[in-house]
Amino acid sequence: MSIALPTQPTAPVTDFGKLTILTYGAPKAGKSTLASKFPKAVFFECEPGLNHLSVFRVPTYRWEDFLEACKLIAKGDHDFKTIVIDTVDNAFKMCSEYVCSKHGIDYEGDMAHGKGWALVKNEWHRVLTRLASLPYGLILISHAVDKTVETRTGEFTKTQPSLPDRARNVVLGLVDIILFAETVARKEADGNIVINRVLRTKPHPTYEAGDRTGRLPDVLPLDYGAFVKAFEATPTAEPGTGSVAPNDNVPAIPQIGKVKK
Repeated sequence: MSIALPTQPTAPVTDFGKLTILTYGAPKAGKSTLASKFPKAVFFECEPGLNHLSVFRVPTYRWEDFLEACKLIAKGDHDFKTIVIDTVDNAFKMCSEYVCSKHGIDYEGDMAHGKGWALVKNEWHRVLTRLASLPYGLILISHAVDKTVETRTGEFTKTQPSLPDRARNVVLGLVDIILFAETVARKEADGNIVINRVLRTKPHPTYEAGDRTGRLPDVLPLDYGAFVKAFEATPTAEPGTGSVAPNDNVPAIPQIGKVKK
């Protein structure tokens, strides 16, 4: 098959259902619930935790099962429009175990010259890239971990997806949007503390987040309707640019609970 150089630039993707999204945060923050609201979602269930949701799910507790699920999705004989990997942390663990077993080793580092690490990373990159290239939305769900980052001027704590570096770097380079889910406490005039669930969308020194589309504000309610409304509104920045510090005073975020002072 021959190829030709393009004569026209491609148009930016404005259909949120075709995006590749990483969402991460503390357990029970609402990440899976958010993903379940995306168009015709099917979950690759890599760990227990979906019993509270009525969703389509494929048990993928081995990498062989995960690969088989990928083949079924790629075949196209279905009505699903969004693939959800829950969690991508466990998916990578299965990938590593599969590659190690295939090559007769217990651990990636058991092969000389870093060959084991390379084999696992290549398999991980191959499968995720294939999934992201399919004509569906792709949502990767991860846990959060606090990591100490050392610089020449000191050190600070940064919250990031709990994937190992070699797996996380592949994911971060692949996704269009990184959503950090967290809770925010806000004191009202009467002294009560309101607890809100929010999504951070822009890069910040203390957490991992990003939005290549430029269509999202720096902070959103952790709510599917709010996400869709924001994405379909006028873009807030040029795609792939801008870094905005967090703003905890967000009056539009729906209240999820109160704590007396």
